[in-house]
Amino acid sequence: MNGSEKMFFRQLFDKQSSTYTYLIADETTKAAILVDPVLEQVERDLQLIQELGLTLRYCMETHIHADHITGTGKLRQLTRCLGIVPENAPASCADKQMKDEEILEIGSIVIQAIATPGHTDSHLAYLVNNERLLTGDSLLIRGCGRTDFQSGNAGTLFDVITQKLFTLADEILVYPGHDYKGFTVSTIGEEKQYNPRFRGHTRKSFIQFMSGLNLPNPQKMMAAVPANLRCGDEVLANN
Repeated sequence: MNGSEKMFFRQLFDKQSSTYTYLIADETTKAAILVDPVLEQVERDLQLIQELGLTLRYCMETHIHADHITGTGKLRQLTRCLGIVPENAPASCADKQMKDEEILEIGSIVIQAIATPGHTDSHLAYLVNNERLLTGDSLLIRGCGRTDFQSGNAGTLFDVITQKLFTLADEILVYPGHDYKGFTVSTIGEEKQYNPRFRGHTRKSFIQFMSGLNLPNPQKMMAAVPANLRCGDEVLANN
C-alpha cells in the first residue's frame, strides 16, 4: 500500500498452476482491477473485493494463458467488469485490447502497457504508477517464460527483456505471473544482476539455451488455450 498514491496492492496465489493474480485498487474511489485472474479462485477474489468495499472495473490479461483458465469470463458475468487483453491477442471476446505504451487510468492509479512478446506473440507487461512491474510470463524471478509454443520466439524475448525491461529504473519492483520456488517479488536491478537466463548470455546463446529446455506441455494446455481464447466463457457454457 502506498499512502501518497492511495493505492491498494495485493498479490494472490493459485497453488495448482503457481499463478499470481494481482488486485489493484484506488482507495479513494474504491475502483479495482484484477490482473491474470484464475477461474478456480474467482470466489476467493470476489470475497476479498467485497470485504474491502471495492468495485471491480477491469480484468486484465498479460497474455493468453496455457496453464490455467482465466477467471475473466465468470467475473464479467458476476460484476459486469470489462475484460482487457493485449493488442493482437486472438480473443475477440475481450472488451478492449491494449497497445504498447497505452495508458489505463483508474483514479490515482496509472497503468502503462509495455509490449513484451516472446513467450507468446501477444504479451504485455503492466507498469503500475511507475513503481511496480507486472511481468506476466516474460520476466520471472531468476528466470523467464518458455518460448516453445503459442508462437513464442526466444530471440524476441531476449530483445524485449534486455532492451525494454532492463532499461527501466533499477528500483522498480518486479511482480511475475508465476513462481515455482517461493519467490514473490524482485527488482529490475536484481534481475539484471542475478537472473541466470540473461546474465552472461548473448542473444545467440540464449536462443540455444531456450531451444534445449525440452519442457513438458502444461497439464491444462489443451483445455486452457481454447477456453482463454473465449475469455473463459466456453467453460461456463459447459458447466
